[in-house]
Amino acid sequence: MRMFERSEILAKIASQVAERRAVLAAGSSCGLVAKCAVLGGADMLVVYSTGLSRLMGLPTSRIGDSNARTLELAAEIRNVVSSIPVIGGVEAWDPVRLDLDALLDKFWAAGFSGVINYPTISTMGDKWRDRRGRVGLGFEREVEMIASARKKNIFSLAYVANPDDAKAMASAGADCIIPHVGATRGGLVGHEEGRSVKDAINRINDINAAARSGRSDVVLLCHGGAIAEPADTAEVYRSTQCVGFVGASSIERIPIERAVKAAAEEFKAVPLPQHH
Repeated sequence: MRMFERSEILAKIASQVAERRAVLAAGSSCGLVAKCAVLGGADMLVVYSTGLSRLMGLPTSRIGDSNARTLELAAEIRNVVSSIPVIGGVEAWDPVRLDLDALLDKFWAAGFSGVINYPTISTMGDKWRDRRGRVGLGFEREVEMIASARKKNIFSLAYVANPDDAKAMASAGADCIIPHVGATRGGLVGHEEGRSVKDAINRINDINAAARSGRSDVVLLCHGGAIAEPADTAEVYRSTQCVGFVGASSIERIPIERAVKAAAEEFKAVPLPQHH
């Protein structure tokens, strides 16, 4: 089973950026999406249990035991993908898996060459964050998980929703900081929050500045909100220090919706000959 060391992943990212090629982390929650994303040139796959809700035709949602579902997905994805790293979404605030070192060991053993803090409590609003934090199961657990991954020399990405989160994750040792600027808009079940790419860029720049204030080597990627199409990422790259994109709904929901609908329309449009 091909695994990728942290240094190897970081070296590939650095070489691509030096060649002015953007990094693409593609959300993949089934073997077919994973296989096609690799064929399309994805640099790494990101697997989270929430992707299953997209494949069920639902808005992106946390369903059931997130860590268990993500660990189960590893076998299906790894069965058809061996050429690029597969990153697993860890729900760090899982109350039945309080030993984060043991949880990370399970993700590595399952075939994940890296981790990301997802589902993340960072985007759930201050009330929920405060409530969970009071019992020790808030965003600080996600920071602790990333710090544990760094100690184990496991590659890590961190979703952050504000500058303070970014600073904390950079200090914890996250290799990539991803400003999460909202649920992805567009498609059949997208979130139309009304924010523009320009608004997203302003938020991203604030978050990136905080991330880089403590560590100049952190890799900056982008995700979410109005950043849903390739043209949107081009605008972000021009106006921020981001060097890549993490696509979830943009990879495994919206393109499938379009392709299947178009195929059905084409087949349905073929008329029967007169002799019928």
